[in-house]
Amino acid sequence: MNRSTAKAFKHSPWRRRMVALAGALVLAVAWGSLIQTQFNLNALVALGVEMPVRLRLQTSLQDLLGFGPVYAGIVLAAWLPSLAVASWLARRKPAWRIGLFTLAAGVALPIAIRVTDAVAPMPVFIDATRGLGGLLAMTIGSAAGGALFARWTWPRHRA
Repeated sequence: MNRSTAKAFKHSPWRRRMVALAGALVLAVAWGSLIQTQFNLNALVALGVEMPVRLRLQTSLQDLLGFGPVYAGIVLAAWLPSLAVASWLARRKPAWRIGLFTLAAGVALPIAIRVTDAVAPMPVFIDATRGLGGLLAMTIGSAAGGALFARWTWPRHRA
């Protein structure tokens, strides 16, 4: 890549969108991973297992590193089509942009989780999503990521 191409890419709208998508994805994945970890640890506590704070933190970090990439694939599979539709709709109704992206990311994640459950060999792939509370808690992170993506990619004013 020559200098002029590199400079153009550095300031391109596509680069800005990719950085925004990566940042929003990190938020949603970290949120979801931490939620599922805490749901699992709380289930163990309910069975009488002692769960000191240090073990909770260690397990949370391990899940971010181990489960996080897998969950990122699920979130990305949910987001790519839903955010594309939100983008298309937002061009027609710019005032609804943040709401559209928030809704798209929030609705797409539970669908992707249920599709994953349908093809996974176990009854549910993410145990925290077995109940409505866990599914909604994880969905909040996805919706927040969609809202951030919408905000970070807000079209700049054209003069």
